[in-house]
Amino acid sequence: MSNISVRFSGKLDKFDLDVAFDIPGQGVTALFGQSGCGKTTVLRCLAGLERVQNGYLCVGRHIWQDKHTFVPAHKRAVGYVFQEANLFDHLSVKGNLQFALKRRNKGTGANFDDVVNLLGLSGLLDRYPENLSGGERQRVAIARALLSAPEILLMDEPLSALDRFSKDEIIPYLERLSDVLSIPVVFISHDTDEVERLADHMVLMEQGRIRANGPLLDVLSDPTLFIAKSAKTASVLEGRISAFDQEDQLSTLDMGGADLFVPGYVGQIGDVRRLRIAATDVSLAVDEPSKTTILNVLATRITDIHVIDGARVNIVLSIGDRSQSRLIARITMRSLKSFDFQIGQLVYAQVKGVSMVERRKGKRR
Repeated sequence: MSNISVRFSGKLDKFDLDVAFDIPGQGVTALFGQSGCGKTTVLRCLAGLERVQNGYLCVGRHIWQDKHTFVPAHKRAVGYVFQEANLFDHLSVKGNLQFALKRRNKGTGANFDDVVNLLGLSGLLDRYPENLSGGERQRVAIARALLSAPEILLMDEPLSALDRFSKDEIIPYLERLSDVLSIPVVFISHDTDEVERLADHMVLMEQGRIRANGPLLDVLSDPTLFIAKSAKTASVLEGRISAFDQEDQLSTLDMGGADLFVPGYVGQIGDVRRLRIAATDVSLAVDEPSKTTILNVLATRITDIHVIDGARVNIVLSIGDRSQSRLIARITMRSLKSFDFQIGQLVYAQVKGVSMVERRKGKRR
């Protein structure tokens, strides 16, 4: 599918909505922002459940809304997953799934058995919703949405109503969706951990406006955005596994001309893995450290310096000679003054901690 073009504007209760963005016609796009910024309104407009004064929506080659057209919700090929699973309590899991099959056009959409296997539902088909965990209910809701033969899958904070155990249960299935599905997925979240793990693309919203739109790794490493000011600011990077040291139990990831070492076996040679490095876990040295217990010391170049407040500064670093990856280091204003760091300067980034964001095979890069 070609890109999805979105233009919505209109008055809401707390602010005016005015958004214009294009997103890829494949992969997973996260619609991210603080509560009340307009994310759900945008998603409902995509589904045709809500209509603002001015709108344009083109999904692939089909115009669903413009000045002269408004395709109603029931005629849009949309799969919609709500925060709550909203299953039919009087139907078994199988009955809920068959309901979607009956409503779609014959010969279209995903195969029943394929979807059941994809979401691990084969052992649940005879159960009723009251006997399912929160994570199981949501998996059934996603399966039902997929079986409706959608051109796009929309999910409104599908994990927000779940406890930590249920979230951990369902996330691997959501990861698998992005590898298998040929349709685009748009999901709402205000949880950076979810976004880092699931998304390929990110639309950042604030007070009814689009603050950023682009590949996930680019948006997360933009020091000018409000998400870069939080205590949880981190760089999310992708590297290809190039070696595994059996004796020391270390995996080497090629970051595009620079190597990062990660404890343990994380996959086969050639697999792509996504990593998370907290900005507070990166310190800088002007000269290459000769004696240090820190395993990951990278030669980097300063590409941006962004002052957060009177005490904190984000330093943006480019990694390697073949990579577009950027690493953020959080330092103090005193350190900035003491070392007089300048854009373009070569510095050594000492990475104290690296965590794996996902363990599945990556299809990115």
